[in-house]
Amino acid sequence: MDAQVDEREDVPNGETAATRTPSTDRPERLMVIVAHPDDADFGPAATLARWIRAGSVAHLVCCTSGDAGSDDPETDPLELARLREGEQRAAASHVGYEGVTFLHRPDGALENDLPLREQLVTLIRTFKPDAVLTMDPTVIIHRDGYIQHTDHRAAAMAAIDAVYPAARNPMAFPHLARAGLAAHDVRWVYLFWSAEPTVWVDVSETIDVKVAALREHRSQLRQPDELETRIREWATESGAEIGTVAAESFRVVDLG
Repeated sequence: MDAQVDEREDVPNGETAATRTPSTDRPERLMVIVAHPDDADFGPAATLARWIRAGSVAHLVCCTSGDAGSDDPETDPLELARLREGEQRAAASHVGYEGVTFLHRPDGALENDLPLREQLVTLIRTFKPDAVLTMDPTVIIHRDGYIQHTDHRAAAMAAIDAVYPAARNPMAFPHLARAGLAAHDVRWVYLFWSAEPTVWVDVSETIDVKVAALREHRSQLRQPDELETRIREWATESGAEIGTVAAESFRVVDLG
């Protein structure tokens, strides 16, 4: 399982739940960039489901196909990749993404290199998102002891570097601009699994969608019922921060 984390967060800047309110922002066009199939469903799936049902359009990008996501060394990585891509497409249909793109980078060996950033810049300039959602790459070890996967950090840094400065700079990968892919400014970056959240989204009405999406990743779930219990507990704890039944949190960067 590539993406299981504890979504609970510390109270920043002396805030209390009584002083916080649910975010009412809703970007119109969203791109979610993650390392593996299932990362987005462990991450912001309930938020995406809420926004999509309110009219947003979203596209999911998986940098790898999860071909190393097995405990059995005899597993055929190509067969596993095909299986996990199918699971992710099924999960995406629950959330409501308009499409899913797999970049077929090596699972467990993902690097924030120029070729990956060029792929991401191409996708950003093509889809033209208002907001990009990705993991918080500054988190290496969560306070509960969970170590953030190296692929998560690489994908997140590549996503951030693609957003700024590359996607908005016509001199970055200039052949793209010459081919008609003009520079594009992404306004917001939403970082999930962050130790420094600044925004909470009420997902009381869409937490069931997240659970349904996660259950599609059958190759990765050993105890799906227990996982569902934990997912709901974490969402409940985040919801308590803003006085709602369930929530997901983000560190939001406004690029102006």
